[in-house]
Amino acid sequence: MSKIYVAGYGKPELHESGGGGGCFFRLLLTFLFLVVMLGGALVAMVELYPPQGMLILEYHKINNRTKDDYTVPPTEFAAQMDALKADGYTTISVLDFLRAKKGKQALPEKPVVVTFDDGYSDNYTEALPILEQRGMKATVFMVTNDIGLPGYLTWDQLHDMEKRGIELGSHTANHLPLTEMTLDEARDEAKKSKLQMEWKGFKTIFVLSYPNGKYDKFMPKILKEEEYLAAVTGDAGLNTFNTDPYRLLRVNIPPSHFGIREFRLRLWKAKAMAFLGLCQNVGEMKE
Repeated sequence: MSKIYVAGYGKPELHESGGGGGCFFRLLLTFLFLVVMLGGALVAMVELYPPQGMLILEYHKINNRTKDDYTVPPTEFAAQMDALKADGYTTISVLDFLRAKKGKQALPEKPVVVTFDDGYSDNYTEALPILEQRGMKATVFMVTNDIGLPGYLTWDQLHDMEKRGIELGSHTANHLPLTEMTLDEARDEAKKSKLQMEWKGFKTIFVLSYPNGKYDKFMPKILKEEEYLAAVTGDAGLNTFNTDPYRLLRVNIPPSHFGIREFRLRLWKAKAMAFLGLCQNVGEMKE
């Protein structure tokens, strides 16, 4: 008599190799579809309901000589400034923002602060003419013990920049991460840089840029005691009057690989972060 096998009993059923792979592929496609749909929905929401706030952009060097992650070519920088103007942005200083927060002046509809860290000489020779040609201004954060060294701004250049509408701030005395030293050493770095510039006849230094973007809960207290009014970080997003002034958000702008589209994408990312309320440094840090 021949044997009869019923599915699930007796002789096991055979399955063709690759059946599981097909299932995985379909799951992957479904996941990617959902990601694209959610991404598209986020883009639409950010465009339909754009979050309000001030952009701060972070640059370092503007030249055609050095090729690194901190150098933006002059033509690229000029194109980015043109894009800002075309999109309706108006450059302001950090102090303008702080005055507006106190109700002492009004902000433009789309404010942006263009900042430069470290104080390279090309900020004067390359970036300043590009800004002036477009009626724009900026903020330069100086490492004061580097002033006058080869490749860095001189005291005379800084005085000229300030006369021409550039806001000056501190990037500490020696560009050492404040979070990797004692509180007294961190205070000394912030205090010395501020005094060095003020003793040289510059306007009062109110704003500091944290070296390497590093800060902790103790930094705001130190800066307040040394009569700083604000500090900028490397955290991306938009700044409102609810943003902690000692943790202002900033968008890093490295050299691009995809032209002006990459620049706009970086600005959009900051808007998306603000729209989602992610890492927006609202309120004071808790000790």
